[in-house]
Amino acid sequence: MAWKVLKDETVFEHAPFLRVRKEQVEVRPGQIIDDFYKIDLRPFALIIPFLENGKVLVIRQYKHGPGAEMLGFPAGYVDPGEPADLTASRELMEETGLQAERLIPMGAYVDNGNQTGSTGHYFAALNCRRVAEPAPGDLEEFAYEELTPDQIDAAMKAGQFSVIHHVAAWGLWLMHRP
Repeated sequence: MAWKVLKDETVFEHAPFLRVRKEQVEVRPGQIIDDFYKIDLRPFALIIPFLENGKVLVIRQYKHGPGAEMLGFPAGYVDPGEPADLTASRELMEETGLQAERLIPMGAYVDNGNQTGSTGHYFAALNCRRVAEPAPGDLEEFAYEELTPDQIDAAMKAGQFSVIHHVAAWGLWLMHRP
């Protein structure tokens, strides 16, 4: 049974990045929680770029969340009103200069089952080729590596991918690959 939201109040907002809401919810008839907090973060698209040579382009960069340098795949925020597949193509181009022959959607998932967090839209980009120089933005410094799928598996087992979204994307690929 879905919970019934009786009241929804924004208690903090730093648009467009973060909003914290306090809800009053009825979880079942007569049982009310007065202060159920939800966190809304921007949706994102994450792309696994498979190159024409069969390898995958990964990005090595510092991520402030884990406070460490890590491996990951290209990703970026979905702009308001923008379809996630267009975000995926745009971010792939901006961060890597690559264009995909085919984009495979692998699903959209919420990263926190109770507080919402953000929704990730996951894609595999097949037969990618360089058509431009990367232009990732002023706060992002990237080093690029081409890895085989076996090398990605090993890097994940070694903890070099430290953000769950990137690990989840690889697991989705293993389920969706043609």
